Amino acid sequence: MDMNQLLTILPNNVRHRVEPYFDAVEVLTAVKDPRVMASLGPSGVRGLLLQRGKQGVPTLIQATHSAFFDWTYPSDQPEMQDLYRRAKLGQWNGDTYLAWHTDVDPHNMEKAILPKEFLNLQLLREFGVKLTSAEEEKLTRDVAAWMLSQFLHGEQGALLAAAQVTEAVQFFDGKLYGATQVMDEARHVEVFHRYLDTKLNKLYQINDNLFVIIDALMADSRWDMKFLGMQIMVEGLALGAFGTLYKLTKEPLLKELLKMVIQDEARHVHYGVVALREHFNTQLTPRERNEREDWAFEVALLMRNRFLAWEVYEESFEGLLTRAQWREVVSTSPGLEEFRRVMFGRMVPNLREIGILSDRIKPHYEQVGLARYFGGKSADEITGDEMIAELDKAA
Repeated sequence: MDMNQLLTILPNNVRHRVEPYFDAVEVLTAVKDPRVMASLGPSGVRGLLLQRGKQGVPTLIQATHSAFFDWTYPSDQPEMQDLYRRAKLGQWNGDTYLAWHTDVDPHNMEKAILPKEFLNLQLLREFGVKLTSAEEEKLTRDVAAWMLSQFLHGEQGALLAAAQVTEAVQFFDGKLYGATQVMDEARHVEVFHRYLDTKLNKLYQINDNLFVIIDALMADSRWDMKFLGMQIMVEGLALGAFGTLYKLTKEPLLKELLKMVIQDEARHVHYGVVALREHFNTQLTPRERNEREDWAFEVALLMRNRFLAWEVYEESFEGLLTRAQWREVVSTSPGLEEFRRVMFGRMVPNLREIGILSDRIKPHYEQVGLARYFGGKSADEITGDEMIAELDKAA
């Protein structure tokens, strides 16, 4: 008997309590690689089972990486030199660049943060949840606050990971560029938090799946795993998510904020591709490369589940809908379908570009519906400015 069959025979009150844990086990055992389990398992317990990110106190994570010094200061990566130059030119001040005096009126649908059709409200009604027009507007605003909260939490993870990467990376030009990313991430934390605090007045706790990824990355001692997890996976998906929200939103302050963040993030992902492309293809043994392939797939599943908005469900619909019903609502919501399409469309080609999307792992991506992204553009094929131009054209 598999886990889904077991759930069907449990009493409703018991199933409601254990279903999140079953979800966690399903994700963490998707690839039967003991090395991946050893890497992600402890973080999975802390995040998905113990929910350490939701205990209302700071989280202490033991970091074990080595800091790499080079006292000869070589010029060793021309592409990273160019990224460093572009990053210096691209610095911006969130205090003065963004029009914080903008009035963000949540009831003004002409300048809506998200369109009302973002969620599958019809399916909610079919499941027996009857919302007034005002309640539907509030739900859409809550989902926007939830999404921006997860962006904020991810940016804090990126801030600390970027600091670690700058210490650990073994290219000197990469250290110079990495220092600019630390500043970028600090600015992103600042502006997302300010928007949530002063415009939406709401902050959701970190999603458990996102916590697992950040926890695992901060504790991993291998510099290339930090690059893979943060620069390629987290930042790559974030770049797609920011782009989707930029295209959908009509709120001018948020749109300008996202425009600037997207240009920074495009450099960050390119940095990861440059750093890992040669390393993965020439420096790793086949076994090490297979482990990173399996790890990346597990993290892709965690990132997919990150956007199921369980925090909104627990706040507003627990007891009114089952978790399966909520999952169906989210999975069929037009806006969130677009998020997933663009996010994985940005991330999967980068895995291909750095050499960890082999024929061995592709069937796993095919089984979860991600094969359609195999042929997309990687980060070194599109700049932030080009991405903004594409999004403006599509809108």
